[in-house]
Amino acid sequence: MPIALLALTISAFAIGTTEFVIVGLLPTVAADLNIGLPSAGLLVSLYALGVAIGAPVLTALTGKLPRKTLLLGLMALFTLGNLLAWQAPGYNSLIAARILTGLAHGVFFSIGSTIATGLVPKEKAASAIAIMFTGLTVALVTGVPLGTFIGQHFGWRETFLAVSALGAIAFVVSLLFIPRSIRHTPPASLTQQFKVLAQPRLLLVYATTAVGYGGSFIPFTFLAPILQQAGFGAGAVGWVMLVYGVSVAAGNIWGGKLADRKGPIAALKLIFALLAAVLLVFNFTAPHPWLAVSTVFLWGAVAFGNVPGLQVYVVRQAERHTPQAVDVASGLNIAAFNLGIAFAAWAGGLVVTHLGLMHTPWIGALVVLGALALTYWSGRLDVREGFAPRAAGNSPAVAH
Repeated sequence: MPIALLALTISAFAIGTTEFVIVGLLPTVAADLNIGLPSAGLLVSLYALGVAIGAPVLTALTGKLPRKTLLLGLMALFTLGNLLAWQAPGYNSLIAARILTGLAHGVFFSIGSTIATGLVPKEKAASAIAIMFTGLTVALVTGVPLGTFIGQHFGWRETFLAVSALGAIAFVVSLLFIPRSIRHTPPASLTQQFKVLAQPRLLLVYATTAVGYGGSFIPFTFLAPILQQAGFGAGAVGWVMLVYGVSVAAGNIWGGKLADRKGPIAALKLIFALLAAVLLVFNFTAPHPWLAVSTVFLWGAVAFGNVPGLQVYVVRQAERHTPQAVDVASGLNIAAFNLGIAFAAWAGGLVVTHLGLMHTPWIGALVVLGALALTYWSGRLDVREGFAPRAAGNSPAVAH
């Protein structure tokens, strides 16, 4: 595998870290900026909204740019966004920095797979994509806990400085090793994307993605303050995030194998049911440290285990309803993941304001049950239409 893939992997690692590390830093940021937890939660919500906009819209608008030029521009924008977060004088400027970084994130993962496959022979394309997305998994296992540790001990601003250094390293490695002549097919236009969104069956999958993923993020956004309220010290939050990251890595693989073996609908039914149960149980285990950590471990396993099934299922539906735009349909599902996160962080803030922190897990469980109901509905429609989608291989990536 060419060394240029290392640049993409480092970029994915940096981006994955900056997306999720804020979860472990919410109480620290809120205290430092003198804002409430719901306002701090918008740092998660608006970042995800930037990703959701950047992925389909900005990718289409930058379709004619050479891939290396676009990649370097994105990593420069990403680094700048994190430097702005490091030096943000107040809440509003930090929000702007997060949105800016989210926009770069969205476009990067839209073009990253194309660049990765352009670096290797056709028979190694899947391996190249998997290597790039390893950066995301490693970010959840090491980057997020380490970033949380830095924020807890040296200040949250230093976390963003560290991530901006990773972005600068990725920029330099990309500049040196990514070739200029990467062939690429221009991405789908906005008109093609709207045609995909006009398909009811695909909209049902996107709704399932947004609701299912969003339900988990209602409590996950506020995991750090929940743990601290339950008696965990600020320094212990990073260790809990490490437990969560390890579990996510295992859960993503397990979810892919389950979707391979049982098909996406059967896998999603099981995973959404387990996720709702774990969130409900967390309401009762959160005040007890060892039980809370055990529950968070189970939570990570099922929170991201739905990603391969959802991605495979949207591809199968797109092959039926929009065969000329399968890649578009798959990309829009990534936007749906992030719309779910954006809505969840905002809704979670409302729950915290009006009901309290410990109401977020059971409300998240109810939302996930909504995704389970949508999955059953979609499965019934498949049976009625004589369609039984089966997975052809599991996804190598967590949602981004």
